[in-house]
Amino acid sequence: MNSLKLSFASLIFISVFYSCGTSSDSKERVLKEPSTIEQLGELLFHDSILSRGNQVACATCHKPDHAFADITPVSVGVDGLKGGRNTPSAMNQSGRVFQFWDGRMETLEEQAAGPIENPVEMDLPLSAAVDKLNKHEQYRKFFIKIFGHPADKKSITDAIAAFERTLETSNSAFDNYMSGKDTTQFTASAKRGREIFNVKGKCFDCHFGPDFTTDLFRNIGIFNGKDLNDSGRFVVTRDPKDIGRFKTPGLRNVAVTAPYMHNGMHKTLREVIDYYNEPDKFINNSVNRDTSLAKPLGLTEQDKKDLEAFLVSLTDARFLKK
Repeated sequence: MNSLKLSFASLIFISVFYSCGTSSDSKERVLKEPSTIEQLGELLFHDSILSRGNQVACATCHKPDHAFADITPVSVGVDGLKGGRNTPSAMNQSGRVFQFWDGRMETLEEQAAGPIENPVEMDLPLSAAVDKLNKHEQYRKFFIKIFGHPADKKSITDAIAAFERTLETSNSAFDNYMSGKDTTQFTASAKRGREIFNVKGKCFDCHFGPDFTTDLFRNIGIFNGKDLNDSGRFVVTRDPKDIGRFKTPGLRNVAVTAPYMHNGMHKTLREVIDYYNEPDKFINNSVNRDTSLAKPLGLTEQDKKDLEAFLVSLTDARFLKK
């Protein structure tokens, strides 16, 4: 498996006094001048200037300490409004061919624009964002320096996407074991869990490749047309076969991105494992559930512990508690 990734550490840029979504006056803050498009994108990612009333930033929901995911089932946007789906990790997205749970966008540039304009997230038309940035003395200077012209819609999303492409990870216990860099971190339990992941647990059917995802859409049984009525990919394609299907997420750093599933219904990895082992114990009236989940997996208690150990081994070193 090729685990060579761009180093986030080589591109990380620390700005001075940037907001994580609550500043009321961006003009009063002193920003460290960026030298690259990635650094400008990081400033924007952490700045509430891109929301109505300077209330929230990208980083409000994509929390850096949690692999740029949120820690609540659904995120809270402007005026305390709740979104409809869980905020997934923004890390390891450079190779993804679909964005959002329903895949409605294909590029990171398109994805960057979505939350800014979404009325329950940042609620700011991109045209208004352009106006705010160009009236901001420092940002106007930064955009001219990096792009050769003041901010426009394309340069805003290009900068954010450039930053997001630096958020790649490849320094987990599993990576180091596979590369031979350090085989001591990958425990015996994780090794057994890897075998369960690949065979008995059927995880590998959907989660494989460098980031452990096929980038395809599956119905794992979290749709019944009643209390669970988010139809997922169907909203985009209008193909009845896509009812209840959602994008298969990657699994890097999954241990620090709880809660799980598109609706955040599972609080822990163990709950997720228990669900896949016996879906009917959680939802017995699901519609169109994938045939791979037609029968219980038959995982033992030890199997479950080992599988969780393998998933934890996919955590990048920067997120491990010292």
